[in-house]
Amino acid sequence: MKIKIKLATALFFLYSLCSYGQNPTLKEWQKGVKKDEFIYDTASFPSCHSATMAETDHGLVYAFFGGTKERHPDVEIYVSRYENGHWTAPASAADGIQPDGKRLPTWNPVLYQIPNGDLLLFYKIGPKPSEWWGMLKRSKDGGKTWSAAEKLPEGFIGPVKNKPVLLQNGTLLSPSSTEGNGWNVHFEASSDFGKTWRKIGPIARGADNLDAIQPSILDHGNGQLQILARTRNRAVVTSWSKDWGEHWTPLEKTTLPNNNSGTDAVTLKDGRHVLVYNHVLPEGNLAKGARTPLNVAFSKDGKQWQAALILEDSPISQYSYPAVIQTKDGLLHFGYTWRRKKMKHVVVDPKKVKLIPIENGIWPTKQGYKKPDPNAYVKEED
Repeated sequence: MKIKIKLATALFFLYSLCSYGQNPTLKEWQKGVKKDEFIYDTASFPSCHSATMAETDHGLVYAFFGGTKERHPDVEIYVSRYENGHWTAPASAADGIQPDGKRLPTWNPVLYQIPNGDLLLFYKIGPKPSEWWGMLKRSKDGGKTWSAAEKLPEGFIGPVKNKPVLLQNGTLLSPSSTEGNGWNVHFEASSDFGKTWRKIGPIARGADNLDAIQPSILDHGNGQLQILARTRNRAVVTSWSKDWGEHWTPLEKTTLPNNNSGTDAVTLKDGRHVLVYNHVLPEGNLAKGARTPLNVAFSKDGKQWQAALILEDSPISQYSYPAVIQTKDGLLHFGYTWRRKKMKHVVVDPKKVKLIPIENGIWPTKQGYKKPDPNAYVKEED
């Protein structure tokens, strides 16, 4: 893919590329950040993508895929564990080697910790998203060792990018989607933590025939659920359920922009909702835009959002495919791809973030914060 740089503007931001490429005044948007680190310094693979995390009795576990580049047959699922104050070196947990010896790439791992049970690792194998299938491994020791791979039933892929949610009625609801015949959102439900499955949906695409994938689930209580999802329609979209996810309203746009890149969301213990995403409206009528900055917004009702954090912002693109969880101590943990070269981990105290309303879909400004020109970004692999 060709590199596109507007030289004059890029030079203007040269100083901002120090300190891992962040704007030197980015701290104005990082109130509440307690830790900002890479998962590893060096690895045996040059490219990585697609973060997922889970809290276990043994500590925090982080997974992603890595290899020569996305879609390459050597791409495997790697896992790191937080032990004794540091992350273990990435270890391969799954690959795409078939019984006949043929090798296929792996994709989009998703971790889920069963309460008082196994740690589940969902992932996909296949030459491309329209042809992949779902796989599952289990760990009884917090991700140190893994069971043999299980192929999910025909037609099931598991949670496509973002974590499943355990509902109060005992259903493990996995947000999923397909890309083979248009983009469509559906759900895969299990009442026995992945032993048997049933499918719900797909959700109606709405009056605007919206193309959506990679949903995340918010829980508003009493059986009311909401999803937020990535689109090719220049906006984050949403849908609602009042019956524990059995039926859903047609997709509709939110006021938040989307650059055709993954998002993630979580409902906090205090009932608020958190969304991590690229707050980027692509130029003109384009569906895809730069994957920078990487933003965090809070909401009390899933409708009105407040700007909370900017995790990354520089003229270099690819801060993307984030994951967010809240741990037992109340802290938020964000994982995401850093320029396809490393994986990042940021810890935030949600009680210390400063919130500013997002009006008309426009991210607010703060005094002293100098935002890089979105037209000056260095375009990396998508």
